[in-house]
Amino acid sequence: MPSTRDIRRRIKSVKNTAQITKAMQLVAAAKMKKAQDQAANGRHYAEMMNKILVALKESAEEGIHPYFAEGKGSKTLVLVIATDKGLCGALNTNLLKKLVNSKIEGEVEYVTIGRKASQGLARLRKKLIADFPVKDPAKFAEVRTVGKFIQDKFLTGEYKAVHIAFNNFINTVTQVPSIEQLLPVNPVTLGGKRGFDETSKEVNAAELPQYTFEPGAAVVFETVLPQYVNGTLYQMLLEARASEHSSRMVAMKNATDNAKQMLKDLSLEYNKLRQAAITNELLEITTAKMALE
Repeated sequence: MPSTRDIRRRIKSVKNTAQITKAMQLVAAAKMKKAQDQAANGRHYAEMMNKILVALKESAEEGIHPYFAEGKGSKTLVLVIATDKGLCGALNTNLLKKLVNSKIEGEVEYVTIGRKASQGLARLRKKLIADFPVKDPAKFAEVRTVGKFIQDKFLTGEYKAVHIAFNNFINTVTQVPSIEQLLPVNPVTLGGKRGFDETSKEVNAAELPQYTFEPGAAVVFETVLPQYVNGTLYQMLLEARASEHSSRMVAMKNATDNAKQMLKDLSLEYNKLRQAAITNELLEITTAKMALE
């Protein structure tokens, strides 16, 4: 049985831990609000651009742009967006599980954003060809570098498709690990609502306005599609960052609550031991007095 001194030490240790987790919860909450606002603000533009391009893909002439057709290669390139730091619950673990259980056919090569992604893929012994550090908050200029690398790889014809694995932000307590096809242009679901896998069936080329391309469709697509890839990739990174800070805030809140409950249990145990010790002392005094009489 632990002594009162041991329990006092544990109480002090748990109090210090609770102070740390509370501070981390407050920091994560501040970052979470900014990240959620960023993700929500850019979502509508990314969704609308994706829906229009998916519909135009059906009406575009064959071979008008390589982003509308599968590459000739047999390999698939997957960009994994995870966190740089831990203490965010099972966020990264669930994403890697989703990746392992995904039904991506053929040989797969990986590109990562976030140290936890590269570490997880190394443990799984997956083929990693590039790792990009992106600061928090994410800047579009950094994402453009990643987008250019992915597009260059796809245009070589070595890869038949490019997929993005990221945590899709739904709300503060719900983040869904998702794998979306970025290239060739495909319906993408962001935020878990207004999903293109549902709405894209309703939006087709016949329902869209009859666009006139100047100086020509090929030239317009040559300019718009690279911007679409970079913009969608940036939005997915914002969704992942919102998921990260939300998950970390919830994890730190749970840790703080558990520490408070542990303090209550330890204080109760400490008081019981003190009462038992006082009772024993009183018994010893009483017994000694009775022996002297």
